[in-house]
Amino acid sequence: MIASIQNIFRIPELRRRILFTLGMLAVYRVGCHVPTPGIDAQVLAKFFEGTQGTLLGLVSAFTGGALERMTVFALGIMPYISASIILQLLTVVFEPVERLSKEGEQGRKTITKWTRYGTIVLSVIQGAGIAVGLQTMRGPAGELVVPDQGIGFILLTIITLTAGTAFIMWLGEQITERGIGNGISLIIFAGIVANMPSAIVNTLRLSTTGAISPVVLLIIVALMVAVIWAIVFMERGQRRVPIHYAKRVVGMRNYGGQTSHLPLKVNMSGVIPPIFASSIIMFPATVANLVDVPWVQTVASMMTPSHWLYNVFFVAFIIFFCYFYTAVTFNPVDVADNVKKQGGYVPGIRPGKATAEYIDTVLSRLTFAGALYVSAVCVLPTILIGQFNIPFYFGGTSLLIVVGVGMDTASQIEAHLISRSYEGFMKGVTLKGRHG
Repeated sequence: MIASIQNIFRIPELRRRILFTLGMLAVYRVGCHVPTPGIDAQVLAKFFEGTQGTLLGLVSAFTGGALERMTVFALGIMPYISASIILQLLTVVFEPVERLSKEGEQGRKTITKWTRYGTIVLSVIQGAGIAVGLQTMRGPAGELVVPDQGIGFILLTIITLTAGTAFIMWLGEQITERGIGNGISLIIFAGIVANMPSAIVNTLRLSTTGAISPVVLLIIVALMVAVIWAIVFMERGQRRVPIHYAKRVVGMRNYGGQTSHLPLKVNMSGVIPPIFASSIIMFPATVANLVDVPWVQTVASMMTPSHWLYNVFFVAFIIFFCYFYTAVTFNPVDVADNVKKQGGYVPGIRPGKATAEYIDTVLSRLTFAGALYVSAVCVLPTILIGQFNIPFYFGGTSLLIVVGVGMDTASQIEAHLISRSYEGFMKGVTLKGRHG
């Protein structure tokens, strides 16, 4: 492992990208400890002590504790994700946006710009809801979380939280462009990983006090290893559709006659569905938890991870986004046309429309299996909390994101290493057709 790390840091470009990524993530973690003005941090901490194992505790875990401390990054990257969901939905139901998405690089830049504007709008709305909700929060003894209330505090909180989300969005884009890996995913990854050491320490402390027996602790560790293995196995799983290429005779030579395959992953959408599903469920439920109205509190109690209705909606949203995101990113018709143009065909299937229908059928079955797997992993925390009384969200969306983002980042590092190796192989080699 040490030798591999040394090989990675011997490549100047890759070393710069990794160090830049680590630097940007460090800046993000520093921002997670800068408090929002006008809030009594001690009273707020007492209020959040009772939210462990609830929706607010889960939101705080996604933001790396920024929401619990009500820092400038309290909204996290969720407004950006919500804006991305809206734009991707519009590409399906709104024809002008759909045309724009097919205009190549220029269309992508326009959609990215609209996503940024949408992020600011959603940040203002969510910031206003949090500011109003903070003024109604009280500690165990009835002390106010916001001592000096009024319109000034609301405006200051909106500006602070919106600026924090905009800065996180900029950090994510910089990591994607100049670092290694997907910036937005790595920011979420950093927020989740930051809470893991304290969660592990709390679990070990409970085991020493007898709250969790050693047998249960061993079962938890074994289950954790099994779930990680299952995630890695499923994320690498794929169905290979065979593609044959017909022989062609050009002059005195034969071309074609080769056999290849079309790899279709079991989980084509990756970690996007649970992130999108969590974002949609968190937005209304978080606002509901901050508003002291009886019927709103009833809805909030139904939309907590311990309630069966929450899990039903969560699974439904995951399945929907698995199909939706796969449909947006993978077009069977285009793939079938490209295979046909290259003289390829699926054995026993006519080229063209029939091939597109066959690929779509295979992909739909794979997506259903992948959606069930993602749903099973994401509802695992509820089972652990209910059966073993574990005080933190082990597994679920957090573990899926951590393992998925880790594998994706490792793959990109490997791609840089392979590219570097190819450059080394090509040194001193003269290609056919090149003349002095």
